[in-house]
Amino acid sequence: MDLDAAETAALIAALELQIAWGADEALDEAPLDRTRPRPAAPAPQSVPARPGTPPAMVPAAPRAPVPAAAFTSATLRAGELAAGADSLEALREALAALDHPLRETAGNLVLSDGVADSGLVLVGEAPGADEDRQGKPFVGVSGRLLDRMLASIGVERARNAYLTNILPWRPPGNRTPTDAEMNVFTPFVLRHLALVRPRHLVLLGGTAAKALLRRNEGITRLRGRWHSLEVPGLGAVPTLATLHPAYLLRQPAAKREAWTDLRLLRRALDGAPPPGPPEA
Repeated sequence: MDLDAAETAALIAALELQIAWGADEALDEAPLDRTRPRPAAPAPQSVPARPGTPPAMVPAAPRAPVPAAAFTSATLRAGELAAGADSLEALREALAALDHPLRETAGNLVLSDGVADSGLVLVGEAPGADEDRQGKPFVGVSGRLLDRMLASIGVERARNAYLTNILPWRPPGNRTPTDAEMNVFTPFVLRHLALVRPRHLVLLGGTAAKALLRRNEGITRLRGRWHSLEVPGLGAVPTLATLHPAYLLRQPAAKREAWTDLRLLRRALDGAPPPGPPEA
């Protein structure tokens, strides 16, 4: 089908809009009913080749699942690279040297933003589309909400806060990081914390809390109180888990709980000790 210039421009504009929204795979036009059993595949039929016709392409065999040992090897490799980083620049180079599938689909490595020696570190989940394009964490819609939340207690990323994520590369389609991915990148996060030496740590959302606190409870049960995170090379860090700004955008009524957490953080920043011993 031949398209004129206007139709071509409209299609290109629609494609660019989908890319900006984070779409990175094509879907069928009609929804697929996955509850119905799959029809049996027809038996292959051999068709005699005509003279001069190239042989038919043979479909590749389904890829076998990655064995658990591969994840263990990747985690060990990540631990070795992370342990050898003695500066933030060395940590960035170690991450860039890690051979991981997320590198193939992401645009930029997203390490951090803010003031490294501020004493306050906030850890999120993973970069989104805006973060992937700019190479900085929390620069999209949820990042702007986070900035307003922090400003309400006198905190600014450019003055007295430092932001990073569990994953340094954007997962395809902004999906939730897998357990295997979190296991690989957690050594880098812990080394990152040891290098910047926070006095207070805030975990934004269930993914960050699960990766670092190693607790089975959901974020709604972990938030609202102080925990203690043991960081190799640094020691125990008072850690507060709270709701992710992206969740608050979907559930505005939960902002009341987030505000309670922010007041807890403000009191700690002002020197008030956590109520009782930090929970491990």
